[in-house]
Parts: sequence; C-alpha cells; structure tokens
Amino acid sequence: MARTDETHLDDLRDEYRDSEAPRPRKRKERELASELKPGEFLRYCWRQLTSMRTALFLLMLLAVAAVPGSTFPQENNDPAGVAQWELDHPTAYPWVERLQGFHVYSSVWFSAIYLLLFISLIGCVLPRVSVHWRSLRSTPPRTPSRLDRLPEHRSATLTSTPEEVLDAARTVLARRRFRVARREGSVAAEKGHHRESGNLLFHVSLVGLLLAIASSSLFSYSGQRLVTVGGTMVGTTFDSFTGGTWTTADDVPPFTLTLNSMDVSFEAQQTSQIGEPRRFAADVTLTDEPGEDSREETIRVNHPAKVGHTQISLSGNGYAPVIVVRDGQGNVVQDGPTAFLPQTANYDSTGVVKVPDAVDADGEAVQLGIRGVFLPTATTGADGTPVSAFPDVANPLLVANVWTGDLGLGDGQAQNVYTLDTTDMTQVLGDDGQPVALAMTPGQTVQLPDGLGSVEFVGVERFASFDVRYTPGQSAALVFSLLATSGLVLSLFLPRRRVWVKAAARGTGTGVEVGGLARGNDAGLAEEVEGVLRRLREALGEPEEPADQPDGSPPHPPVGDHEQPVHAPEERP
Repeated sequence: MARTDETHLDDLRDEYRDSEAPRPRKRKERELASELKPGEFLRYCWRQLTSMRTALFLLMLLAVAAVPGSTFPQENNDPAGVAQWELDHPTAYPWVERLQGFHVYSSVWFSAIYLLLFISLIGCVLPRVSVHWRSLRSTPPRTPSRLDRLPEHRSATLTSTPEEVLDAARTVLARRRFRVARREGSVAAEKGHHRESGNLLFHVSLVGLLLAIASSSLFSYSGQRLVTVGGTMVGTTFDSFTGGTWTTADDVPPFTLTLNSMDVSFEAQQTSQIGEPRRFAADVTLTDEPGEDSREETIRVNHPAKVGHTQISLSGNGYAPVIVVRDGQGNVVQDGPTAFLPQTANYDSTGVVKVPDAVDADGEAVQLGIRGVFLPTATTGADGTPVSAFPDVANPLLVANVWTGDLGLGDGQAQNVYTLDTTDMTQVLGDDGQPVALAMTPGQTVQLPDGLGSVEFVGVERFASFDVRYTPGQSAALVFSLLATSGLVLSLFLPRRRVWVKAAARGTGTGVEVGGLARGNDAGLAEEVEGVLRRLREALGEPEEPADQPDGSPPHPPVGDHEQPVHAPEERP
C-alpha cells in the first residue's frame, strides 16, 4: 500500500513538471509585456513610500537610528567626551567619525530617514482626508432588503401607522446622534464618522509633532553660566553651550545680567525636615540689549526671566569662598571669590584655585594649585573627618591641600576649572614630611612652606547657576501631543454603526424591523438596536411586548422587499 502511494505521488510530480514545463517562456513573455514605463515606475514607488506599512517601518527605523546618538558622545553637546573617546579608541575613532557617529542627529542618513518619514506620513494622510471629507458629506447607505440577515436584528408589530413609525424613528435616531435619511418605507441612519476623524487627527498631529521636534533640534540652544554675587554675565559668553544644528552662541540675544543678591533659606525648625530648602531666589538687573533701559527681576525656581523668547532660569546655587593668594614676594596673584560646587545635601563643596604666575621667595617662577573642600557649617563626622552639618553658613571652614608643578595651562587644551590635574605636580609637604593641610576660618591667613607665599580665607559669597534656553518647538510639541492623544481616543472608543428601520402595514398594525451593522466587532451594537426599538415604542406610546425577538427567531416575515442589500466589503455581515 505504501509503495502504491509513493508511485502515485511520483506520477503527480511528473504531471506537475509536465504541466509547468512551458510556463517559464510564458512568464518571461508576460514580464517583458508588463515592463513599467518611467512614469508608471515613479507612481509605483510613490505608492510604496506613502503606504502605512512604509510609514510604520520608517518610524521604527528612526527609533533604531537614534540609538548611536546615546551610545557615542555628540560633538554639539559634549566635545570633551568626543576628545576623550578619541583618546580611548584611537583605532575606531576614524571609522565612527566617517559614519558621522559623533553628529548623529545632523547626519545625512538620520536626516534622510526623518525626511522620508515626513513624506510618507503626509502622502499617506492627505488622500485619506479628501476621502473622509466626501464620506462626511454623503448620505447614509440605502436600506438592505433583508434586515434579518444583519448581525443584529429586532422586529415587532405596532399599532401606529407606517408613516408615524418612520417619523418617530427619524426623531429617535437623530437624538441618538445618527445622520438620518428618510427612504420610501424605511429610515437609514449612520454615526461614528468621527472615528476616522480621530484617526486622521492622530496622524496629522504626529506629523506636527515631528515638525515641532525638528524645529527644536535645528533652532534650539541651551547655555549655562555660573555668576557670583556682584558678578555679570552677557548673552554671548557661557561656561557650557549646546546649540541646535543651525544654531550657535551668536544667535543668543545680547542681554546683560548682573546678580545683585541671593535669597536662600533652609528649614531649621522641624527636626524631620531640617536642612530642606525653602526658598531660592536671585535678584538680578537685566538689560535686554546694549543701550536699552535695565530692569529689576527676581528669578526663582520654575519662574524664569525672559528676553524675547529666551528663558533665563535659576538652575543651582552654592558658595564661593573669597581667597587671596600671595606669592613668595608678597605679590597678590589671586584675589576674589572662587565657586565651590556642592556635593551633598548639606553643601559639602569642592573647588580648585589655579595660580599660574607666582614666584617663590628666591624669585623663581612657580605654579600653584589649591584643591579644597568648603564646609558651611563645619563639624566632626563619625570617622573624625570634618563635614558640614547644615547647608546654611553657620560655622564656615575651608580645608585645602597645595600642589606645585605644571598646571597644563600652556598646552592649549581646554581644562575644567573645577578639577585639578596633578599628573605633573607635586604636593607641598610640611617640615614633618607630611602633606600640608590648610584649615582656615574666615579672616585667617596661613603661610606656605618653602617660601611659596600665603593663603588667606577672607569670607564667603554666594553664587547662582543660570540656564539660558530657547526651545521653539516646545509649546507646539505639547499641543500636537494632546491632539494626537485626543485623536487616538476617538479612533479607539468611538463606534462606527449603521442602523435601518423598516415599517410596512401588516394586517391591522404595522410590522417594524430594526437592523444594525458595525464596522468590525462591536459589543454594544445589540444594545444599540434594542435601544432604538425601545425608544421607538416610547415615542409612539406603544406598550412593551414580548413579541420583540432577537435575530435568528423572527416571529414575523421580513418587512418589504423593495430594495437590494448594499454592503461595503469591510462591513459585510
């Protein structure tokens, strides 16, 4: 039996090969006959590009293409990181640079994906808008001849006349927010067109959101500057600056800001919240442009000052000990407040003083580096080291070490002013051979060994960190995000339904049929059809009857047979 089956299968294969033998020539002839002309080929490419499948693929590809931007440091916002990456990966760096890995968001390949996504979404949405507009202005479809074949069907016999039933049905359906069309012997109604409106709103808002993000990426900028009390900053000078693809520091308004005072307070009464910040405010004098009148502003957290569309926000604060350094000849080589950056909630702060032009007692040139810790309210920690017990200034103490050697300021490399590279430096030692540790309170001066000079801790000033930011697409992105969410809600929860009511004389009464059709699965369609028939009875003053039957067991024959059923392909029951 098995052998017979194998023989029969071989015979079928032979017949299949014989029947397929002439097909290659026919296929080749068919391909040659259907070669696309240039115009037809372009239309084919346009259809493929503007399909929803392509748009979704490009959206996913855009998300994947953005991954290298978070993997590699970017030149526009972290040039120091790029330089460090080059030192750490000398072999891979040229290849990453050729592939624009350090300029991902302005690269040719990322921009190409972004533009193709724009074109795909716009080409996909615009034709649907015109189709939907015509659908909104069209009348409900004609009544099918057999309502009992619809997914939901109810029938009843009423004592009112057919005209009265149809007039009442028109009123009931209109109150249910259906679009109604009166036919001969029936009423056709439809609602839920705004489901597609929500779908289109979502896609149009997605295009707008992408445009807003693109404008922010191209034209936004963000700059940071630390200013001590009494100091001034201008809009073209920053400690750090991050600009968009088409933006530089020259695009920042040329404002001038002077920090007059800092109003800072901390919780000192409640034990459970002691040290918690209560108020941060910077009183500044702001001039929008050179030659204009200045104005007084108070910049608080979440309450920035504005120069045109540019926001100036308060992003941080801290202490700047006033340190005076004299060299071995008694010359003042450093005098002024130096910002120390907070490291803990109690403002244990670290900072660096660099003195490149000092001389020792013998007249030899020497470079000094002072690395210290400032404690606004000094106390002794559990391990015996000094720490701050409270963020406000109550018992200030400056603890520092001193280094001599090459500060590295002459090699042209940019340096972080808040760190000290001691690779080519030697720590200053005392007479006992131990590193010199300076511990000073305000007004105290300490002499350095080996005729290096002295360090004086004069007092404490405050500083504020300001963030200067311009994001042109921020408000638009919020609006389009809300619109996209609204459109998505409409497209998901607004049902698309069609309801027909037929009425014809039957004996001494009127036979009534109500049929319903939904686009896709709709659990509420049965309730909708039953509700229409129930409200129709109420409008006509008809009593409830058990004669109303669900679909599948109609007690009455179909009402009328004067029209043919019409169904859209996606709505066929």
